[in-house]
Amino acid sequence: MRDDDVLIGVLLDESWLTLEQVAAACDVEADWLLAHLEAGLFPHAESVAGVWRFAEEALLRARRMRSLERDFEAVPELAALVADLMEESDRLRARLRQLGGE
Repeated sequence: MRDDDVLIGVLLDESWLTLEQVAAACDVEADWLLAHLEAGLFPHAESVAGVWRFAEEALLRARRMRSLERDFEAVPELAALVADLMEESDRLRARLRQLGGE
């Protein structure tokens, strides 16, 4: 089992994670996450009454971005772009499986 599978596998469609939960699951400071939120790099997050909440896609995205920034010294914008491409690839693979092509 991969590190990415731990929390993602147990979330339900209507479940949301807090800023603190995502930061802890990604082993980053909350400030790292806030800076990325302020830069608009998390489309799967929203602020409700001043409290950030994250869909399950945001957890995987945060882990990918953190890994890209750490392992390849990528700037946040580049890490977000690569995360976008990885998400699109995941969607296309899922669609291919759905159509019976993989």
